[in-house]
Amino acid sequence: MAAPVLRCCCSGRRWAFACIDRGSRHGRGAPTGSWFCGKRGQRSVAQQLLSAAQKLRKGEHEWTAVVGLEIHAQISSNSKLFSGSKVHFAAPPNSLVSFFDASLPGTLPVLNRRCVEAAVMTGLALNCHINKKSLFDRKHYFYADLPAGYQITQQRLPIAVNGSLAYSICTGKKQSQVISKTVRIKQIQLEQDSGKTLHDDFRSQTLIDLNRAGIGLLEVVLEPDMSCGEEAATAVRELQLILQALGTSQAIMADGQLRVDANISVHHPGEPLGVRTEVKNLNSARFLAKAIDYEIQRQIKELENGGEILNETRSFDYKLGCTVPMRDKEGKQDYRFIPEPNLPPLVIYDSASLPANADPQQVINIDRIREQIPELPSVTREKLVQQYGMLPEHSLTLLNEVGLLEFFQNVIKETRAEPKKVTSWVLNTFLGFLKQENLAVSESPVTPSALAELLNLLDRKAISSAAAKQVFEELWRNEGKTPAQIVSEKQLELMQDREALEQLCHAVMEEHPQVVMDMKKGNPRAINKLIGLVRKATLNRADPTAMFHVPPPDAEAEPVEADGRERHTPASPHPDPAPRVLPPRDQQRRP
Repeated sequence: MAAPVLRCCCSGRRWAFACIDRGSRHGRGAPTGSWFCGKRGQRSVAQQLLSAAQKLRKGEHEWTAVVGLEIHAQISSNSKLFSGSKVHFAAPPNSLVSFFDASLPGTLPVLNRRCVEAAVMTGLALNCHINKKSLFDRKHYFYADLPAGYQITQQRLPIAVNGSLAYSICTGKKQSQVISKTVRIKQIQLEQDSGKTLHDDFRSQTLIDLNRAGIGLLEVVLEPDMSCGEEAATAVRELQLILQALGTSQAIMADGQLRVDANISVHHPGEPLGVRTEVKNLNSARFLAKAIDYEIQRQIKELENGGEILNETRSFDYKLGCTVPMRDKEGKQDYRFIPEPNLPPLVIYDSASLPANADPQQVINIDRIREQIPELPSVTREKLVQQYGMLPEHSLTLLNEVGLLEFFQNVIKETRAEPKKVTSWVLNTFLGFLKQENLAVSESPVTPSALAELLNLLDRKAISSAAAKQVFEELWRNEGKTPAQIVSEKQLELMQDREALEQLCHAVMEEHPQVVMDMKKGNPRAINKLIGLVRKATLNRADPTAMFHVPPPDAEAEPVEADGRERHTPASPHPDPAPRVLPPRDQQRRP
């Protein structure tokens, strides 16, 4: 973990909270090229800058960004890492503090078995090597929310090392190209969290809440294998999904259960890595991407203007959309790491090394934990593609949005509609309304049962596609009504009277003779215009498919000459070909 330091950023009017940490060192093998990390067909700020920087003047070179991450995830456990105090978010201040958490003399740490099992399971899921013997260390620094004056962590020999995290990025104008990438994991270590410091500028006082002090953390250190904010945000989101699937952490960033420190530098390809800066305590994937992209842009601009990059810690001001300095890191912080004298080495076993007479409740078996690993997000996405025939990018969206996969599966269970149609409605219509109203899936006024009933009406051709969208809008605005009730009240059922439909079609053609002539001349859009006019006249109750089978009206009488004789038009030896007819707009396939 890190040592908090308070710095005034704006002439005493605003205070920023930072943490002193060793940071991840840029290692060898970092990629020298930058990947396109677009969102909805647009490039990130950093990528736009890198692209612009490649339009070089004479004597200049292109730039490459290098990004590494340190991620702190709060372990899902009923008690803290070394004490029996309960863990509960938003509890009254200082109501969950034991004698050990307050660092009273004579108290000793007792290791929480659940936290160790969570670390082992996370390491296995991230393809790490699990060390059967790991050590605890004291990391010394002073701050008011750390009563002991040191933090218990794993500096020398962590519980898991040398893993990997695979993630996918959608690129292209239509987000249809999926690029798979992998970032190396240096280590996963157990450590205790610090308390929380609250600064009241109005009363000129500082308040300390120790409820968080001693909560177990998993620190996941990612090697600097990323090159832009979108890559980093996607990797963090994938890790978040894995932790939630494992149950080792709720990983809710808004609640501080997943915090990220980003290390960023830029350099010319083929040259040594540049001086890095560290952006601390990012608790949003969106802010993480923005902070990294801004910092890349700032460093390139500073170097191109002849300046230099300082080895410093910065924070991200989400209101201004930029990073601001907090403290420099030129002077190396001496944490005076020493072995934790009150904790013996942590020893765990696998089935081969497990002692014959060992009590299963007293030892941790790696192989047994491996058997308990649930289905991971990557496997779930593959199953969605195979089972429902959806595109890979659609499976990514279903898992990335919290609660959306469960909503989709509940709709599938209750509807007879094809999975592709359900996917389209969930990802386009339903998710579009959520984004427009800035709502979570759990806050949606439309339930899975209501959407399934609506899709059933559409599947049995009781309503048209246009009417279905109108029903959905009513469902969104008026909770409590069923789709069937809305269809009945609004009279949105498709016309079942074929004779009435034929009469209406003939009337529309008689009222628009020019459109009929255009259709006869081979204009493919004329028939669509006629269909649109009929649907407008019936308030979208006319079935477009049924309109194609309506017979044409009786042939018109031959025109008459001025003297009263009938004018006979000679037949053409080359009759006009039949006009090419397009399907109705709502039935046309969209690319």
